[in-house]
Amino acid sequence: MIKNILVPTDFSKQAESALKVAAQIAKKNNAQIYLLHILELPMHLADLMSSGMPAPAPEAVFFMKQAHKKFEEVTSRDYLKDINVIDTVSFEDVMHGIINSSTKNNVDIIIMGSHGSSGFEELFIGSNAEKIVRTSKKPVLVIKEDCDIFNINDFVYATNFDDEDKSCLQAAHDFSKSIDAKLHLVWINTANGFKTTYETEEKMNKMISNLPINNYTLNIYNDITVEKGILNFAESIHAGMIGISTHGRKGISHFINGSLGEDVVNHAKRPVLTFKI
Repeated sequence: MIKNILVPTDFSKQAESALKVAAQIAKKNNAQIYLLHILELPMHLADLMSSGMPAPAPEAVFFMKQAHKKFEEVTSRDYLKDINVIDTVSFEDVMHGIINSSTKNNVDIIIMGSHGSSGFEELFIGSNAEKIVRTSKKPVLVIKEDCDIFNINDFVYATNFDDEDKSCLQAAHDFSKSIDAKLHLVWINTANGFKTTYETEEKMNKMISNLPINNYTLNIYNDITVEKGILNFAESIHAGMIGISTHGRKGISHFINGSLGEDVVNHAKRPVLTFKI
């Protein structure tokens, strides 16, 4: 059950799309939203604001007033009616501000916006986005445009069916169930990591037999790379959402080194949900 949702915002269109999705989930779960804006002020101004001094620098006061004005505009949106929204301004750097806020408020999920095709570094919070996905112990849902999360019928979760991914796979199942979507578990077979159908099916069935999940399919999809396979498989079944798990600092994917997560988040046309192993 989702009770606390963190939405970092820079008040962009993409951040608002994330907030709209958060509102949909909040209404269904009677959850509250923590709306976080990061003010990356010069060090001396940040220190003044954080110190609680009665007369901080005029420049810092100006930035604070601007932020609160934007908060008032955003929180007055109709789609947030009857939802408890707690807005906060943080003077930490983006990564630490978001991670610390997620821990402090015991959030169940972080929902954030993305600009998409111009590069993973173009996520609204900049290159720190990769660090957030990698370091967050909470699931991170990346949204690129307005979408009805409860109108998603098919959710693709890419996995290598290793035991270490069991809890993430279960979490993906629980999320798909919460939005009433069918879960499509997929192993991407590539030349570099080739496994026979017999080997893969045996591994799939061994894991699934020990998990309390339902309304799912098991799939093997062949492609040149894992990331292309995930995207192409999702496209082939017209899935509305993609899920992957991450090892954090060891690399965003548990079954390939390198930039799988960045590529999937960057190139996917649909929402991407990441889970920490």
